[in-house]
Amino acid sequence: MAITEKGQIAKMHELPVMESFYTIQGEGFHQGRPAYFIRLGGCDVGCSWCDVKESWDASQHPVSRISEIVRKAIEALPTRSLFPKAYPKDQTKDDDQIVVVTGGEPLMHDCTELTEQLQKAGFRTHIETSGAYPLSGRWDWICLSPKKFKAPLTSLTQSADELKVVIFHPSDFQWAEQYASLVSANCKLFLQPEWGKSSKVTPLIISYIKDHPSWRFSLQLHKYIHVP
Repeated sequence: MAITEKGQIAKMHELPVMESFYTIQGEGFHQGRPAYFIRLGGCDVGCSWCDVKESWDASQHPVSRISEIVRKAIEALPTRSLFPKAYPKDQTKDDDQIVVVTGGEPLMHDCTELTEQLQKAGFRTHIETSGAYPLSGRWDWICLSPKKFKAPLTSLTQSADELKVVIFHPSDFQWAEQYASLVSANCKLFLQPEWGKSSKVTPLIISYIKDHPSWRFSLQLHKYIHVP
């Protein structure tokens, strides 16, 4: 498959998948809920502390038909013979099955057909994105995690349901507030320690949240309970 200069797969019905797995959501607003993750290959944001740098080069990951990607998601949940219809964001039910599309940077690709097929199968579609590329696809939940290495598009900030800022350095609090001022009033705000700096920045985050109670603490739970 041809890849464009922006790393996009030319044909919308195929996408480069680094990995997919069923696990527990470890971060943010939906922490602790079961979720099926689809990690797409390709990213040019270039975070120095990224823990999945092997996802950056889309050409290194097999291209899969979207129908096959969705089939694997369904088969990962063998106890579910029937799926509920997709619900509006304000009508989430505890038994909804979540699919999280992440990366890499998933919005380097057109996610329209992927989300349509996932929702048709009854999944709730979530995305984790840096916001560096235009929004594509139909999403039930958008987690925006802006990065200094490639700032998000202003147009995407208003669509975010959740703003999750990784704190690597004390200056990142100012960065977080910059984007908190751009998201909608209903957007959930989270600060998350960078894993390698966790022991140093966690006390700073706790202190900051105590002084700025609009923020919540996001912990990478999956790394503590040793799941993907």
